[in-house]
Amino acid sequence: MINFNGNILDNNKVLSIENRGFAYGDALFETIKVSHGKILFLEDHYFRLMASMRIMRMEIPMSFTMEYIEEQILKTLESNSLSKSSVRAKFTVFRNEGGLYTPSTNDIGYIISIKVLEEDFYTLNDAFYEVDLFKDYYMSPTLLSTLKSNNKALNIVGSIYAKENNLNNCLILNTNKQVVEALNGNVFLVKGNTIKTPPIEDGCLKGIMRKQIIEILKKVEEYDVVEASISPFEIQKADEVFITNVIVGIQPISKYRKKLFSNEVSKQLIGKLNMSIRLN
Repeated sequence: MINFNGNILDNNKVLSIENRGFAYGDALFETIKVSHGKILFLEDHYFRLMASMRIMRMEIPMSFTMEYIEEQILKTLESNSLSKSSVRAKFTVFRNEGGLYTPSTNDIGYIISIKVLEEDFYTLNDAFYEVDLFKDYYMSPTLLSTLKSNNKALNIVGSIYAKENNLNNCLILNTNKQVVEALNGNVFLVKGNTIKTPPIEDGCLKGIMRKQIIEILKKVEEYDVVEASISPFEIQKADEVFITNVIVGIQPISKYRKKLFSNEVSKQLIGKLNMSIRLN
């Protein structure tokens, strides 16, 4: 069952072929982890969604409060008897039907869909994980590239490339040939006591987990966290590289080309992340 504009419906009786998210990619989405009825990082998800809707010039309904979104997500869980499970909730907002490239309205609708997750808390997956650069296409660093929108052609083609080459993931470059992010999350690079992650200005997603990790690192005296551009050459010199997103948490990279990495910092951070969630 899904939630369509506040109504619980069967998941195969919703989308029209005129839906603008389907027809033009005129949609945004938030991927949210919910653990036993607790929506993780709800405030951060809410404010990112509101900012993204403004950038896309969507009309934000007066009813679209953080409390309303929380209520609708929990309502969807309850309708699927999953209130005591851990799930991946996808909150998709789309501009309502009408028009071609120029919409006839800026009013919006939404869909909430869910999938069950195996893990309640974040655990470190230390299985072998190999990445390489994806260089067939480059990301243009603009405000639009920072949005979590339905326009994910680069990520799709990159994921196919990774599968064809027996890779677990790829790193995306921007048009300035700087490392921006992975196909499914933000990137952090560890060299000595310095931990770097690309700045938003380079075109990376304003990741919710990226924000949590930066906040945690700022409280750890032994590390200096820096938001700065990363060149591909720096990856081969790094001690550790990891990917972050709200579903996996932290994914350490084992190998990039001929370079092998440790995962000591990832282990430390996953514990601090889970502790932060419990305290909140």
